[in-house]
Amino acid sequence: MDYESKTVSELKELLKARGLKVGGKKAELVERLVEDDQSGPSPIDEKAPPTEESPDQDFELDDAEGFEEEFYDDDWEDDEEYSPKQKPMLDEETKAALIVRKTQRASMPKFRRQEWFRYFRLARTGWRKPNGLQSKQRLNMKYRTPMVRIGHRKVASVRGLHPSGFEEVLVKSPSDLDGLNPETQAVRISAAVGNRKRTIIHTRADQLGLRILNRRRIQRKGDLQ
Repeated sequence: MDYESKTVSELKELLKARGLKVGGKKAELVERLVEDDQSGPSPIDEKAPPTEESPDQDFELDDAEGFEEEFYDDDWEDDEEYSPKQKPMLDEETKAALIVRKTQRASMPKFRRQEWFRYFRLARTGWRKPNGLQSKQRLNMKYRTPMVRIGHRKVASVRGLHPSGFEEVLVKSPSDLDGLNPETQAVRISAAVGNRKRTIIHTRADQLGLRILNRRRIQRKGDLQ
C-alpha cells in the first residue's frame, strides 16, 4: 500500500485501527505502518472470536450475584432500622402551588455572580447584585449571565417551604424539638452540631414523629459505640 500519498490524519486512522502508536511525524507514521505490514498479522487478530461456550465471555447473572456478595459488606449497612419518611399534611391548594413552583424553577435561569468565571471563590458563592458604573452584567451586555428581577419570584403561598412541603426548622439542641408539629414542620440540624448531640436529636425526633431533612449516618467510634 502506498502510504506516502495519504495524509497524516488518514495514517493516524490506520494506526488506531491496528492498535499502534499515533504520535510522531509523517515519516515515522509511514515507517510504523510498513513495519506492521512486514511483521504480519498479530496473534490477537488470529484468535478466534469467543463462542457461546467460551469461558472468555461475560459472566452470567449467577456469577454477578456472587460478585455483589464479595464487594458489599454487611458492616456497611446502617445499624438503625429503616423507617418510612414522614409526609406533610397539605391541602389541595398547597399541593397545586408546589407543582407550579417546581415548574417555574425548571424554567428559571441560573443566576451567577459577576466575574464568577474568573475567580473560583466567586463561583461557589450565591447571587450578588452587580455594582460599578461600567459593569457589563449591570448594563445587560451580551454574553453576560442574567440578573435577578422581580418577575423571578415564586408563588407567595408556598414561599420558603421545602420541596416536600414541610416548613423547615433549624435545630441546634434536642430541646428545640419540643412544640414542633410533625404534620407541617420538619427538622434541619445545624452543621455545628456534633455526632453525640446529633444522635440524641435523631432518637428524640423519631419519638416525636418528626422528619429530619439532613439526616445522615453517624460513624460510631470511641465512646459512641
